[in-house]
Amino acid sequence: MHFLPEKLDNYVVAHSQIEPKILQELTKETWQKVLNPRMLSGAFQGRILSMITKLIQPKSILEIGTYTGYSALCLAEGLHKDGEIITLDKNEELETLQNKYFEKSGFRNKITQHVGNAIEIIPTLDKKFDLVFIDADKSNYINYFHLIIDKMNSGGIILSDNVLWSGKVVEELDLKDKDTKVLLEYNRLLNEDERIETVLLPIRDGLTISRVK
Repeated sequence: MHFLPEKLDNYVVAHSQIEPKILQELTKETWQKVLNPRMLSGAFQGRILSMITKLIQPKSILEIGTYTGYSALCLAEGLHKDGEIITLDKNEELETLQNKYFEKSGFRNKITQHVGNAIEIIPTLDKKFDLVFIDADKSNYINYFHLIIDKMNSGGIILSDNVLWSGKVVEELDLKDKDTKVLLEYNRLLNEDERIETVLLPIRDGLTISRVK
């Protein structure tokens, strides 16, 4: 989803950093072999994720929603030299593809994968995080927030993807549309929770940056 006019969006992309070759290869293979390839973060947003991590150099990252590993590799680019990424996904069929590119990237020893229900896995993680990227099933965004907020270090960053949901958040709500309903509640939560400060960026399908006080 692009919210800028196509010509202007193309200009923005053309004047932003190009994704590394390994991510170009992963994108191509994802489109060739995996269902719903539109779930990839994509080159432009991937460069934003990379830039954010390079600015803050987090030691501990939690990613909720791995898919084929594209965003994990973007986040790894700015990881502290002694840092770690824990990434969660319920689809075990994607592990082989993830591992292929984690190995090629040089970040393999910094990435720990968990396969299963994130709602069940997150409470078992006995550590604090400098950055959390939420990009999984939208119906559980609020649940994910409540599970991770007390695991955040002060000054930590929570990134939430797809928060504009193809523009549905400003359209008349279909009462049967659970994902949009939850996202509306989630966006309001991020804006009102006094433990964080939030800015919602109209990047691709919407990316919220929340800083823990």
